[in-house]
Amino acid sequence: MNQRMSQAPSPSRRRAFTLIEVMIVLAIIVAMGGIVAVALFQRQKQADVRITRISLKSIESAIEFFRMDYRRFPFEQEGLAVLWDKEMLDPDSDESVWTAYLKKKLDKDAWGSEWGYREESELIEGTYDLWSNGPDGEEGTDDDIMLRESDEEDEFGFSEPGGG
Repeated sequence: MNQRMSQAPSPSRRRAFTLIEVMIVLAIIVAMGGIVAVALFQRQKQADVRITRISLKSIESAIEFFRMDYRRFPFEQEGLAVLWDKEMLDPDSDESVWTAYLKKKLDKDAWGSEWGYREESELIEGTYDLWSNGPDGEEGTDDDIMLRESDEEDEFGFSEPGGG
């Protein structure tokens, strides 16, 4: 009977986690954290593209109001800054007509690059070109986001990155 009592675990003795068990738990936590981080990163990339598209549409509207007032698109020397800064207006233009076409300065896209703007479109005659160089900041690459393009546009007038 004495032998049975010695084999029973004593109440003061607790079972501890082994190093391997702790490492397995940590590995699972790290893996789950990685999955969440990748998902959040993808959502951030999608959000940046959406923000850029919305900004392009806002700039497009401002350019159209400018065109109605001045019967022309902003000159390339004026740039898009003329939409929020009267000082950028061509000296030969009537300053009394000018208004802040954009209330907020929108000089950069979601990735911190300046917008691309051409007074005379290379794609569609009688209009202008407006685009973002996309995440890589390089003009003419597959991730560029164009306001409009001659083909492969979505329903909102944007060319799909990698298209056309």
